[in-house]
Amino acid sequence: MKDHRERPTIRYDPTELQQPGTFMVRWFTVWSLVVFLVACDGPPRQDLRFALGSAPVTLDPRFDTDAASERINRLIYRHLVDFDETFHPIPDLASWEAMEPIRYRFTLQNNGRTFHDGSRLTARDVKATYDALRNPATGSPYQAVLANVCEVIVLDSERVDFVLHHPDAFFPGRLTHGILPANLLATGHPFGTQPVGSGSFAFVARPEEGRLRLRRLQDGLVLEFLEVKDPTVRVLKLLHGEVDILQGDLPPELVQYLEKRPELHVTRTRGTTFSYIGFNLRDPLTGNRMIREAVACALDRESTIRYLLGGDARLAGTLLPPEHWASNLNLHGSSYDPNRARALLASVGYGPDHPLVLTYKLSSDPLRIRIATFFQRQLAEVGIQVDLRSYDWGTFYGDIRAGHFQMFSLSWVGIKTPGIFRYAFHSHSLPPDGANRGHYINPAVDALIESAENAPSLVVAAPQYQALQSMIDEDMPYVPLWYEDQVVILRRGVTGYTVGMGNHYDALANTTKTMVSNQ
Repeated sequence: MKDHRERPTIRYDPTELQQPGTFMVRWFTVWSLVVFLVACDGPPRQDLRFALGSAPVTLDPRFDTDAASERINRLIYRHLVDFDETFHPIPDLASWEAMEPIRYRFTLQNNGRTFHDGSRLTARDVKATYDALRNPATGSPYQAVLANVCEVIVLDSERVDFVLHHPDAFFPGRLTHGILPANLLATGHPFGTQPVGSGSFAFVARPEEGRLRLRRLQDGLVLEFLEVKDPTVRVLKLLHGEVDILQGDLPPELVQYLEKRPELHVTRTRGTTFSYIGFNLRDPLTGNRMIREAVACALDRESTIRYLLGGDARLAGTLLPPEHWASNLNLHGSSYDPNRARALLASVGYGPDHPLVLTYKLSSDPLRIRIATFFQRQLAEVGIQVDLRSYDWGTFYGDIRAGHFQMFSLSWVGIKTPGIFRYAFHSHSLPPDGANRGHYINPAVDALIESAENAPSLVVAAPQYQALQSMIDEDMPYVPLWYEDQVVILRRGVTGYTVGMGNHYDALANTTKTMVSNQ
């Protein structure tokens, strides 16, 4: 087993967050270096470079549960179905029709039908991909999402039928996984490190850890994703011309500085990325609902958004954003109420003479650490001592998937369908069969998920999903925090890159880069 070394508890004075001048003094040396680097800027690069806070974990769409992997895999692979901006399914590789309540027929369209190895994408590849996703031996976390599929039948090279165990009016929206070549699946090809898809970008190389190169098929442009964990270093590389695009994961002070730079263009888009605190419900402490509610009541989410996120977020009450047809608009999350938090703790035997001690795991991203230290101080004020443990992304994410935590903070990215409730909260979705990492078990929730999935229409399903969200909110396996906006910074000369509600990188298919002098 890998050794997870404990990090020291991090202390931070949140009053500094209300004094931008105090905080900005910390950046003086950095900006002096920036001036030097920009003045010494080298010749412009011909490729397009995108800096990421975390590298993709895998390039195999059967296993891509982290945001970077999912976003990059959308460039490499094509899917049967995608979504529009109103969260309704639309054809991507295939159109569909319901032959009967438990049988859907998908007909492949012409675009995106050639794999990067030159072979033709057919119905056989669709069947092989979904058979692999459903096979327990594969170990895909999406197996539970596709549990209703009874059989996948190839009719000919263009058509494939999905036969279900039970009717599902929303089934097409579940088929959003990248299609893999059947012949390579049969040989055990390592898609995670050598992907072969039919998307707008083909894999070129992964020359070193944290560096990924793709080639745009339409014009041969080389797109390079570069992992740069420290946000200040990412900004330095952008200013120096070493990278062309940054998206998200930047402290507001840095964003405000970059907005003043004439060689950069900063845009903001209202996002749907749902940030939350999760709990281990098997733990004797965090398994106690009153303790989870005390944590929720102790957190001042509005101040956190104002001072740490620069206002670039909106409060969340449930996993689905308010624009979603199934969202429960009556849920707003717990109000900041430290007195109630103290009373809840007292009711289970904790107080000034007997403080509650909890471990809170998070990634080593500096912004996430700042948020966690802000929370640490707020929790301390009500009598909860928090031991913050920050890890590199791989170690942190591995611990969360393995259930090695009491509390953690993460985000759900790009949620499109209410199928997320089965994946994240159904008792059959415990890892490795899904993402119910906190081991939340509620038979009534399971039954309501299944009932909503079997509803004949959106009109019937919507109130069931809204009731489901109320039930989950009452049990509080998560503390909803906010939906984060997406901030994108482009160097001058980079055009055509925009971010939709899903926060994906899809627009890179049409992004152009014109050489512009920095003088």
